[in-house]
Amino acid sequence: MLSVVGIWLYIFLTTFLVGYGLLQILLRYIPYRIRHKNTYLLCGLAAVTVYAQIFSLFGRVGLMANVLLLAVCAGIAWHSRHALGHMLQETGSDRKEKRFLLFALFLLFAYGTSRGILHYDTGLYHAQSIRWIEEYGAVKGLGNLHCRLAYNSASFALSALYSMAFWGGQSFHCAAGWLAFLLAGTCMEITDALRAGRLRTSDFARLMGIYYLVNIFDEMISPASDYFMVLLAFYVVIRWLELLEESVEEVFPYAMLCVLGVFLMTVKLSAALILLLVLHPAFALVKGRRWKETGLYLTLGSLTAAPFFIRNVLLSGWLVYPFTQIDLFQVPWKIPKGLADYDAREIQVWGRGYTDVTQYELPMKEWLPDWFGALAGSDKLFTLAAVAAVGVLILYAAGMTVGLWRRRWDMLLVQMTVAGSFGFWLCTSPLIRYGCVYVYLMPAVVFGSLYDRILDGGGQKGEGRWRGVVRVCGLTVGLVLLCYKSLALGRQITASYENRYWLVQKEYENYETASYVIEGITFYYPVSGDQVGYEDFPSAPVKKELKLLGEDLADGFAAVL
Repeated sequence: MLSVVGIWLYIFLTTFLVGYGLLQILLRYIPYRIRHKNTYLLCGLAAVTVYAQIFSLFGRVGLMANVLLLAVCAGIAWHSRHALGHMLQETGSDRKEKRFLLFALFLLFAYGTSRGILHYDTGLYHAQSIRWIEEYGAVKGLGNLHCRLAYNSASFALSALYSMAFWGGQSFHCAAGWLAFLLAGTCMEITDALRAGRLRTSDFARLMGIYYLVNIFDEMISPASDYFMVLLAFYVVIRWLELLEESVEEVFPYAMLCVLGVFLMTVKLSAALILLLVLHPAFALVKGRRWKETGLYLTLGSLTAAPFFIRNVLLSGWLVYPFTQIDLFQVPWKIPKGLADYDAREIQVWGRGYTDVTQYELPMKEWLPDWFGALAGSDKLFTLAAVAAVGVLILYAAGMTVGLWRRRWDMLLVQMTVAGSFGFWLCTSPLIRYGCVYVYLMPAVVFGSLYDRILDGGGQKGEGRWRGVVRVCGLTVGLVLLCYKSLALGRQITASYENRYWLVQKEYENYETASYVIEGITFYYPVSGDQVGYEDFPSAPVKKELKLLGEDLADGFAAVL
């Protein structure tokens, strides 16, 4: 646990300073007052991840990458030392109970990140993907060794940057837990709403965020891209809803959340529909003919996405692996089209609950009942609530269109974005951990918005008894869910408690392997099963026939056809 605390303090320092420096540059051209200090942390986290990906294009992400990062941070700290000192004084004036709660959450999530259950896919390919970045960076044709090593995610570069493997000890995996802590701090703001006696739509989203955080508390030790994606998606939607509720008209915060949405897409490409939100700031910018500002945001988004797509091409030869509809590059390390197509179909049928790729052609009406029947009880309830919310949203949108009630297109855009993401997930590869954020947020943004409309219907003076009942019901639901999940978390921690990992985080799990040699280089594969872990490197689930593109692993691989 102590190692997690130390690395988290380092992540805090570097991401805060990078985020602060970047935002200070932008705010010279676009005046805006930053409302939440964790904005600097999220902005810095995205920027540092882009930096790690760019660094990986030229070599290993290790000691030198961290030295250069620290040099940049030192420069920012020195240049902005007076402003940072003033900010530190302002932070010291925050309510004591708020600071105490944040500190308690910090220790709680550091505890959870130091131990727990390592995801199955971490032993399958997460650990190996991160080690490749630590040792070599982006390697041409790496997916030919194991197709899942071509499942590029920006989160792996972030994990490699902060793994501290260059110390010569273990490779730490603390980044997912840090992001979970940041979301926990954002969700903690619901206490202000409870104190005021009124929940808003963003608070219902916070409740769902808390529900998810408790669910993954014993799993966030794993550097799985799914966790990064869901945690970031919750943050983007919560902050967006909050801006709408406070009637913020400036374009800057919405545009920056859209850039964070681009970052989210590079973590997991299936989250790309979150970019529908870009319609809100785009309309305002075009309407105001603010072309320079538009160019600035487009440049930020492009710089965020570019290293991700370049890494895709290097790892697999495809712009978006494993989808072969976009075929732009003819490179010697390209994964054969047939293998990529098979991999894409395997992902989809796996999400539908099948292991046989031949089930890919099954129509939705045949696989959907089996898929739904296999869900856990709570997931069934949330899925039904999400489907009901989609139905209500369609009626609500139709009523807005014909003028039955007041138009609120900005809120409708958020709801339609979540609904589109939910529909895309459900129709393609609906494994619950891939898209639970849409399942949880769909009822929150629709029914939470209706709750808001009811309470705002007549203003404070005209509020009838039935509105008071609705208000109390909403608060009761919030308090009951908070108490229930708090008790569930307590039981979970108590049941899984072990008096270990107080100093050093639990290591990656490793498995027994056998070895073979290709052109003088030793490779490993598991004696049984398909997991290999981190230690035996390089490895893949099966013994592979490969052609090396040079004399060294860094030169890359080509498939043997």
